[in-house]
Amino acid sequence: MPGIDECLLEAMALPGARGASLVDWTSGLALGTAGDSPVGDHETTAAETAELARSAAEFDSFTAGETEGAPVEDLIVTTRAGYHVLRFVETSFDSSVFLHLWLDRDSGNLALARLRLRDLADKLVLG
Repeated sequence: MPGIDECLLEAMALPGARGASLVDWTSGLALGTAGDSPVGDHETTAAETAELARSAAEFDSFTAGETEGAPVEDLIVTTRAGYHVLRFVETSFDSSVFLHLWLDRDSGNLALARLRLRDLADKLVLG
């Protein structure tokens, strides 16, 4: 079972990966980073993506009817130059972390990235 660094390195091995991070959406802090940041600063990117993740995880429009596990599995934001995939990580404790993968739009494979992040999140060992 991989830890944070190994998980992020595996994410960076995906085609088109530009940057990856593990973020606590409660505090907006990056717990680990690899590669580049869209704005040149991983902490800024972590804070901004945490706002998006927090909104999706807390708003009733997205969580209505969910009774078990994380109410949201992942979020995908498409920009003109890339994709941002946020995958929520379920843990045995009250987790509020997600994996963020930034992909180049021309060379990235969104479907593969989404599936691979799911696998990485399931295997991730925190603690």
